[in-house]
Amino acid sequence: MKFKGFISKICELLEMIVAVLVLIGILLSIGSLIKDFAIFHEILNHMESFRTYLDQIFVIVIGIEFLQMLCRPNSDNIMEVLIFLVARHMIVSETTPMEDFISVISIILLCVLRRYLHVTREKMKAEGRLSEEEEEEGPM
Repeated sequence: MKFKGFISKICELLEMIVAVLVLIGILLSIGSLIKDFAIFHEILNHMESFRTYLDQIFVIVIGIEFLQMLCRPNSDNIMEVLIFLVARHMIVSETTPMEDFISVISIILLCVLRRYLHVTREKMKAEGRLSEEEEEEGPM
């Protein structure tokens, strides 16, 4: 049992190191976006520039959600990352109407699953089947 605890602590430490590296990457990305004011002039003249800018913004948002997931791994954070990934694909990529339809269905399914997990968790809480540790961790 001591070995399992030791491995668990090492995994937590590695997760925090990765989270710090992701945070540094996010901050550097935001800095480079703010620094490049010329892109705003290009956005007014070219739609492709706007798409590139939007892609960079989505990468930062997904990075922030990923950082949140690393710091507090629970089903809510995982679902949010997946929803943003699907939305980014649908908005930024050149997609067909069928791919857009599949993306919308995917987002709906992820939202329904997220809601189901909340309802299940609330039921378990009401029945007293959740420990205090599980309640603090968030949804499943």
